[in-house]
Formats: sequence, C-alpha cells, structure tokens
Amino acid sequence: MTTSDRKIEHLLLCVEKDVEAHRTPLGLRASGFDDIELVHNCLPEIDKKSLDLEVEFLGKKLRAPFLIASMTGGHPDTKAVNATLAGAAEELGIGIGVGSQRAAIDDPSLEDSFRVVREKAPNAFIYGNVGAAQLNEFGIEGLERAVEMIEADAMAIHLNFLQEAIQPEGNIDATRCLAAIKKICKELSVPVIVKETGAGIAHSQAVAICEAGAAAIDVGGLGGTSWAGVETYRAQKRGDLLAEHLGKQFWNWGIPTAVSIVESSISIPVVATGGVRSGIDAAKSIALGASLCGIALPLVAPALKGQKDVVDKLTMIIEELKVAQFLCGCSTIEELGNAPVVITGRTKEFLEQRGFETAKFSRKI
Repeated sequence: MTTSDRKIEHLLLCVEKDVEAHRTPLGLRASGFDDIELVHNCLPEIDKKSLDLEVEFLGKKLRAPFLIASMTGGHPDTKAVNATLAGAAEELGIGIGVGSQRAAIDDPSLEDSFRVVREKAPNAFIYGNVGAAQLNEFGIEGLERAVEMIEADAMAIHLNFLQEAIQPEGNIDATRCLAAIKKICKELSVPVIVKETGAGIAHSQAVAICEAGAAAIDVGGLGGTSWAGVETYRAQKRGDLLAEHLGKQFWNWGIPTAVSIVESSISIPVVATGGVRSGIDAAKSIALGASLCGIALPLVAPALKGQKDVVDKLTMIIEELKVAQFLCGCSTIEELGNAPVVITGRTKEFLEQRGFETAKFSRKI
C-alpha cells in the first residue's frame, strides 16, 4: 500500500471507528483531564465580555489559543477536508497544521492537497509536518520543499514510533533522530515544533528536544486518537493477526496528556494535544502549563460535512473556554496560566512518582 493510500484509509477509520485511547476501569479518560480540577473563583471581579483570548505563538497572533491539529493530506480525496479545515481556521483566527507531507514530497502531484490550506487560510498560522524517521532521507532540501508547499510559518517534526512499530510497513529505525532534529532546527528557514502523536513526551526527552533547538513542543499525549488503535483496524481488514495483536496490546500505551504537559513545561511553548475535547479541557491544559491547545479527532466528522460545522464545533469549545476563564477570575490567557488547579487520582500519583510536586499547583495566587 502506498503512503497516499494509507492517508485516506487513516482518515476514514477515524470517522467510522472508535479510535480513541480507552477509558480507565473507573471510567476516567486516559488523558488525565478528569483528575484536574480548576479552583472556582466566586468573586471573579471581571466582565466576561472583556475577556482576552488572544495569544502569540512563534511570532504570530491567534485570536484564541487553539490549533486545528495535524490531520490529513497526501491523497486527492483529502483536499476538500483540508480546504474546509483551513477555511474554519481563517474565519476564527486560529492556527492549523497539515498531516504528514511525506506523500507529497515523494510525489509532487499530491502537493495540491496541502497547498489548498494556504489558499483557504492566507492569514492563518500554518505549520507543516514531516516524520522524524524521514529527516535523514529528505534532508534540509526536502523540508524546505514542505515549507514552500504551504508557505508554512513553522514545521512540525512528528514522533510516531509507536505507530511505526505496529505497521508492517513502518519505519522502525529510530537511530540518529535527535541529531537530525538538531540539524533541522539549526538550518531550516522556519521555527521547528517537535510533536508526539498520541504517546506523550517525558521530561528528559522534552529537555533534549529543547536543547536541540526546537521552538515549541506539542506533547501529543495519551488520551486522544490511538494510532495503535487505528493500526488495529487496518490489520483486521487485511487479516494480519500479529499486527492486530500488537495494536490491541499497545492501544493505551503512553504518557497521559495532563502528565505530559507538566513534564514538558520547561522554557519553550507547549501545545497540549491528545484528548482535548472541550474548552474546560483547554483551560485545564493552560493552567497546567500549556500555551495553547490542538484539536483533531472531534473535527474530522464536521470537516466531512462543511466549514460551518467545523466553525460551530470550535466556537462552542472557545465559548466553553471563555466561561471557564471567567469563573477562574482570569482576564487573559496569561492569567489563566497562573490559575490554581488541584491534581488528584492517577495523574497525581503519576506525577509524584516522576518527582513532580503537585501541591504547588493548588497554591497559585
């Protein structure tokens, strides 16, 4: 199967099947957001109508702290989806990322499925996307082609070795990736975002990514789309019993998003993706240390209907964030980043066993 064929198969599976990381036995979401409580402020002393949701990310202003996270591209049938998503990003003044550009780097005839994003969102923050496993193959020249393809404001390098390990056609040579990332960060014409794709980022790797020169980290934590889950369905369709077994075993592998935000909050901006399903989840992410949030899976089905459906979904999430921000007594997103939170349950246990002091979050003034 070609890379292009996999792209459309992945997209359709995300619509047709349950591909999310499974909930814990107690019914809590794998993302860890159910273990996070924002502290209500009964005297917010602010006017909700005057709330400021604007943020600056890698030199570009966004009207709200959201990115439409990398989803698709690389197959002719994905062009309309990317056009719809990009139109929504432009309308709402938020950012958007494209899916892996590998297929279009290999086959320029597929570039149009990505170029449409800039055509439909001429003013939006747009980031490209290439896998870490392909960096040595493509080099600076290949990545600059990916940048030019969509006039990207930044380039994401994605880490998806969990998915690669389960795919029969996966690239499982993870050697020299950090060195390649460092080289790209130094030589590429735009800032680099290093992102996971559903298994999260731990503190030591976050430090290494930062030291390599990345401009931002996208945690891509456990709790959203499970790419091991997606590969499980692909394996079932082709009767691959080994890949199906591995997909099921590793369906819920990874670091929960809430944990990964804390682990990755060092000195560069953090994007929270992986199970962000509401504005309340977004507010919790920001209070934990994220600069903004990425949303993907909840937008796939709306994107197949039309731009209005995507805008309506995102508008609802943005309004939920506004209410949460108001009830925390925070006029700006920066203030929300200092809002007190209480961490409980498995997330608290996970962080404390990892050496993080969870009590400090509840004592923010």
